[in-house]
Amino acid sequence: MKTRYPVIFAGAGPGDPELITVKGQRALMEADLVIYAGSLVPEAVLKWAKPETRTLNSASMHLEEIIEKIEKGYNQGNRVVRLHTGDPSLYGAIFEQMEELNKRYISYTIIPGVTAAFAAAASMGIEYTLPEVSQTLILTRMAGRTPVPEAEALESLAAHQTSMAIYLSITLIDKVAEILKKAYGKDSICAVAFRVSQPEEKILFTRLDGLKDLIKKENITHQALIIVGKVLDVRQNGIKYKSKLYDKNFVHGFRE
Repeated sequence: MKTRYPVIFAGAGPGDPELITVKGQRALMEADLVIYAGSLVPEAVLKWAKPETRTLNSASMHLEEIIEKIEKGYNQGNRVVRLHTGDPSLYGAIFEQMEELNKRYISYTIIPGVTAAFAAAASMGIEYTLPEVSQTLILTRMAGRTPVPEAEALESLAAHQTSMAIYLSITLIDKVAEILKKAYGKDSICAVAFRVSQPEEKILFTRLDGLKDLIKKENITHQALIIVGKVLDVRQNGIKYKSKLYDKNFVHGFRE
């Protein structure tokens, strides 16, 4: 009887092959079959796989085809890696795949990854949570062909004026820009992070009243985050409040 190895769902990170986790890198190095989300995962990440490893781009596959490939590889005793962009738990559509594997009694494990919002923060040199500025980060997307729950409409979330990273919404920039301008104010700074961490990376800053025009001028149509929040104003104007954590007058369990 063939040995069966659990299928691995792994986060590839935002695109830079060196931003995959060590555990994810090891999974690719040991894989016999890698099925990767080719519309978002750059082939550069596949450098960690062995030359003889079979790689399949799932960009043109539907769910049943993906599961068929996974099941066949699993039954043949292959080490199968399902490689998703960023972190697979965020807009990765992995739950529906896991449900199908459960029906077939195919075991699996998940390796988390670095999502684009955190790679963008690193490129911009910002902190999403600043004392007395913002203590909440919202990761969301605009309703499009895939709807969102009514309570999570962008208008409702933007009303909180927290730090926010908006995924999968650049093609709806006209609507997004109007919503953000109304909630945060037309003079608030926002950023657009295109293919962050990859060689083509662009980080563009603008005020919200210029967001639509910037996107159209740069012809950005995919693989971009929109980031907004008061922390971007602080980046430009400097910090006013510092954390208690490193305040010399603040006593805690590790410092008298």
